[in-house]
Amino acid sequence: MLKKELLAAIILFILFQGCSSMLIKENNNFIKVKNTHLELNSKPYYFTGTNFWYGCYLGSQTNQGNRERLIRELDNLKSIGITNLRIMASSEDSYIQKSLKPTIQNEPNVFNDDLLDGLDFLISEMKKRDMRAVIFLNNYWEWSGGMAVYNKWFYNGKVIDPYDTTQGWAAFMDYTASFYKNEKANEYFRKFIKKIVTRENPYTKQFYFEEPTIMAWELANEPRAGSLDNGFANLDNYYKWIDETAKYIHFIDPNHLVTTGSEGVIGSLLKEDIFLNAHESNYIDYATFHLWAKNWNWFDAKKNNETYTTAEKNAIEYFNQHMILSRKLNKPIVLEEFGLPRDNENYNSGTPTSARDKYYEKLLSVVYDSASAGAPIAGTNFWAWTGEGRGKNDDNFWRVGDPFTGDPPHEPQGINSVYDTDVTIINILKNHLAKMNILNEINLINK
Repeated sequence: MLKKELLAAIILFILFQGCSSMLIKENNNFIKVKNTHLELNSKPYYFTGTNFWYGCYLGSQTNQGNRERLIRELDNLKSIGITNLRIMASSEDSYIQKSLKPTIQNEPNVFNDDLLDGLDFLISEMKKRDMRAVIFLNNYWEWSGGMAVYNKWFYNGKVIDPYDTTQGWAAFMDYTASFYKNEKANEYFRKFIKKIVTRENPYTKQFYFEEPTIMAWELANEPRAGSLDNGFANLDNYYKWIDETAKYIHFIDPNHLVTTGSEGVIGSLLKEDIFLNAHESNYIDYATFHLWAKNWNWFDAKKNNETYTTAEKNAIEYFNQHMILSRKLNKPIVLEEFGLPRDNENYNSGTPTSARDKYYEKLLSVVYDSASAGAPIAGTNFWAWTGEGRGKNDDNFWRVGDPFTGDPPHEPQGINSVYDTDVTIINILKNHLAKMNILNEINLINK
């Protein structure tokens, strides 16, 4: 056995013999929790970030990849001041048409090594720029495969396609949520988690569990207990899955934070107590929430004047609601998804963004005001950075081989994208960043 392989084997043996505490790094470069705030090097860590889920795809050396573009995008983000990226480390080959292809997992134990290499390259380039990654490991929704595909692989009833009008979204949500009690699926999911968390990056020569570039592992993108009709019956499975999966991640990686990926109360069957219960586990280090004014029918971009005021009011109330809940949890919280369509729901770069500009400016001002007053808000990740990516097709939907934008394959390309030409939004972000960075020099942690 080669020396490097022997070292890896010894490390994994230690990990799974219950001695993972031996791998705790005496390294302040890991982001940690103190009271209701994040800290880095014993100083507050407030961040302004973005969603960049497709980063590993750009980083791959395949027809889907574009390392030159990835480097330009990271340089552009760094020049703006964006240094926290929410990225994807999992995608599964799906039976549902509007899903991402190719995928990291084609079937159980069959991996796309090119995409995993793309993830390695992405992490290494982020490291060069002193960026931080929040990495989600699964998806409740269909667009990257996710839990529904795990259920199909490890048979858990008849598969459900949400785009089949005879089945629909409620049935799909319940089918997806049945993943939490699918023991065979979760046994394999843990093997996948171990594969990622204990992976050695050939570009940095570090294992992922010892990489400070990684801020946190996220259980899944927007996990829910199920539909409003049937989710309440699934709550025990949901809570147990969150607690046990987070515990497992901490066992194999004591260096990094773990969070849920939750949308907040709206993703918690509209119940505050469900959100609280989902985040009260000792193995969940901080809470998350998302904010989708269009998706939740607060805002219609074709009726800006009629709907914007209500959308802004509801967004601020939803934000404040989660500050209260986070204080009850005594944990930090991150607004890790928010966005708004361009005026008249146009998708093309160069078209007006007056409502979005106003929305970003207002919401980010509330974030700063709350943070400066000592609220538990740690940071934000807007959805999503598209940079130089552009949609190609007249129907605005992505097809295999198209350039990636920040919008997933099931959504019109450009609907929530922030392009590199969106100067107004970029300036709003820069102004907000300047104010948030000041907070990193002021000790509000003990407030």
